[in-house]
Amino acid sequence: MKKLALHWQILIGMALGLIVGFIFRQMDAAWFVADWVKPFGTIFINSLKLIAVPLIISSLIKGVSDLKDISRLSSMGGRTVALYVFTTVVAVSVGLLVVNVVGPGTSVSQETRDSLLKDYQGKAGEKIAAAEDQKNAGPLQPLVDVVPDNIFRAATSNGDMLKVIFFVVFFGIGLILVPEEKARPVKEFFDGLNEVILKLIDLIMLAAPYGVFALLAALVVESPNRELLVALFKYSMCVVAGLAFMVFGFYPLMVRTFTGRKYADFLQGISPAQLLAFSTSSSAATLPVTMERVEEHLGVEREVSSFVLPIGATVNMDGTSLYQAVAAVFIAQTYGLNLGLEEQITIVVTATLASIGSAAVPGAGMVMLVIVLGAIKVPEEGLALIFAVDRLLDMCRTTVNVTGDATVAMLVAKSVDKLGEPHVKNWDDNYPPGERDGAFADGETAVDAVDAVGTEDPNA
Repeated sequence: MKKLALHWQILIGMALGLIVGFIFRQMDAAWFVADWVKPFGTIFINSLKLIAVPLIISSLIKGVSDLKDISRLSSMGGRTVALYVFTTVVAVSVGLLVVNVVGPGTSVSQETRDSLLKDYQGKAGEKIAAAEDQKNAGPLQPLVDVVPDNIFRAATSNGDMLKVIFFVVFFGIGLILVPEEKARPVKEFFDGLNEVILKLIDLIMLAAPYGVFALLAALVVESPNRELLVALFKYSMCVVAGLAFMVFGFYPLMVRTFTGRKYADFLQGISPAQLLAFSTSSSAATLPVTMERVEEHLGVEREVSSFVLPIGATVNMDGTSLYQAVAAVFIAQTYGLNLGLEEQITIVVTATLASIGSAAVPGAGMVMLVIVLGAIKVPEEGLALIFAVDRLLDMCRTTVNVTGDATVAMLVAKSVDKLGEPHVKNWDDNYPPGERDGAFADGETAVDAVDAVGTEDPNA
């Protein structure tokens, strides 16, 4: 009997989580989900976050040092940044197009607006204060923040990934410059560490269906009342429509055009990472799985993936930028403000720049949105208007962020001739007899083993 593939298990876990959450909400027993179900989802997210920084350190040092030539690092880095900026600009532009055509803010009544502002005023104030701190720090503060004064302190927070990446790239350059015999023991250590971390990822992913079940059940019982959700439905649909275009249209088209890969192959290869991003709302937590899927199932060599993806988890926030564009115009519309071409261009520039260095953790986009609102002179208090549905949209935009990272990784790999055939196929591809002998054959991962458990061995 053939067991369900991991991405189907995750989908079933998500569906059951929604159903269970709805049932317990109707029974007025949200406390049970909060006390006895949600903690397992939190544990799952924490386990992924636990290895995010070690993964970046080990994989990025390996990726940079394997280049053996600083000129190759410069070439790959330039292409990576250029592609990330390009996809972000496209995402913001798509968001602006959708929200200007639909005009969701014109449907929000004064009564609903006042209710939302009242209910979420405290949360909005926290984000405004955080954004104010960033604005008061000076124009070059983001550049200063890239360079850590203590790498050990920076490595203790997933929100400081850009600092960790800077140090790791700097460290990798040092390994390239020292004599090979001196660098070899250090490289071998990090190569071994990288293999251990990847194996831990496999083990953690065995619990993915249960983790997403707990997270979705908690989300349903903690969501606001239906009246407020209905008032924000059009706004949410604008965001979702733009994000869907990026995931199912723009990214596969880029992959098809520049790498020749089929739409279905790309989406099937990255789908478990997309589902995990949707359930955790964190690019950082999803990074280990994204790296595995891109390497094993999309054929990107580790030399490229270990460099491009960790940077993308911090720098490339296409989904977040698209959402910021839609949210900024929506809030302006609810206040009766008409944004001209100058303000729209300002949104494109500000949202693109604000996404760079945004922490790859849930809710970071809200702080960046305050900066965008301030740039176009829209009251920052309007942030409270969208808090009711932000958690759900955060899940969607994180999925886009992760998909964008995978797309750029494939394009960069193709440009430097480091894109090969996938190392691991799906069981639907009908492996020849004997190719899967053993519980964990060479090159096989625990995630693949999960997909294969219960499958009849033709040689048995």
